[in-house]
Amino acid sequence: MSNKKKISQETVKKYLEYLSDAFLVSASYRYDIKGKKYIDTPLKYYFSDIGLRNARLNFRQMEETHIMENIIYNELVMRGYNVDVGLVQISERNKDGKSCRVQYEIDFVVNKGFKRYYIQSAFALPDREKVLQEERPFLNISDSFKKIIIEKTNIHSYYTEEGILVLSIFDFLLNENSLEI
Repeated sequence: MSNKKKISQETVKKYLEYLSDAFLVSASYRYDIKGKKYIDTPLKYYFSDIGLRNARLNFRQMEETHIMENIIYNELVMRGYNVDVGLVQISERNKDGKSCRVQYEIDFVVNKGFKRYYIQSAFALPDREKVLQEERPFLNISDSFKKIIIEKTNIHSYYTEEGILVLSIFDFLLNENSLEI
């Protein structure tokens, strides 16, 4: 028997505001890249301190992919960038050949002055299929701002055939100018 209690959306919203006001979490807005406008959908939240997050969860949920994304977010904010979550809507054909709208997320749309970067956080790129999965949202953006995939493995930075910079998390964290490579 469980004692499930219903919590209203307003209560959850207030708690998130309190956590944000206490600098425990940061909110990131969703931005429609093609429509060039912010979308009124739920915000995405990142913990300001991964250690506090892990301690609160009693070190049970250690998903390296989420933790890496959170670390990248915190580093970008620390470097003075405005960081949003990007959305790209694409028309694709489904298995039946019918056209349908698909929405892809770009982990970070990063702005500082006139500079803008699109960044994907990828824990690993073990094969060409995974690279294509991470590149797909980028390939449907028609502007010429720099597109970057940050991955965990200790690789040398390189550009893909599509002109996308692949950068290791170590190079990103240790070189403040890594986005300019």
